[in-house]
Amino acid sequence: MRASSPTLMLDTASEHLYLALVNSQGDVIDDVYRQGKNDHSVTLMPAISDLLEKHNLTPSQMKRIVVGIGPGSYTGVRAGVTVAKVLAWSLNIPLSTVSSLALIASGAQEGATLVWHDARNQNGFYGLFEVRKRQLIRLAADAFGSMKEARDTLRFQREINEGKPNPAVLFASQEIKAVENVHEVAPVYLRQTEAERNKE
Repeated sequence: MRASSPTLMLDTASEHLYLALVNSQGDVIDDVYRQGKNDHSVTLMPAISDLLEKHNLTPSQMKRIVVGIGPGSYTGVRAGVTVAKVLAWSLNIPLSTVSSLALIASGAQEGATLVWHDARNQNGFYGLFEVRKRQLIRLAADAFGSMKEARDTLRFQREINEGKPNPAVLFASQEIKAVENVHEVAPVYLRQTEAERNKE
């Protein structure tokens, strides 16, 4: 493996598809951040292929894969996690996970920020973070529930529900978790799927 081999970061938990090639300091070599149409499961692999081809790289040359594991859309989160696990296992590449909300929070201005994904019916997946001296500090665990209640009970300076991540801020935090067993990685949904709700 080449010393210059980059890390591949990917996240499909929200409406936006995020891919990035990142060096060992967390500096972005190149990235993709674009709004999808509930089609991440279709567009993710071609987007990865295009990004790697642009830099004359193959998947096997990746030093590590970092995947956002949610919370977020059930179908969206599953798409990214499945692709990351398959690549990591089949090519023997180390895999790490990160909260999809932390990814968005990493791109925020300094100060306490409420980060959320819409979950319909005035609910959301949300987390509370602070960017401090280019490091991401978690102030509250990721949660699912009423956005009104979250806004009323949490103390923050601003809120965001989209934005390009800043990998360098993430790399300086405690949010990226190395995985020992790829097969044990699972999406974080924080709520039952529609099928589970209907079954009950």
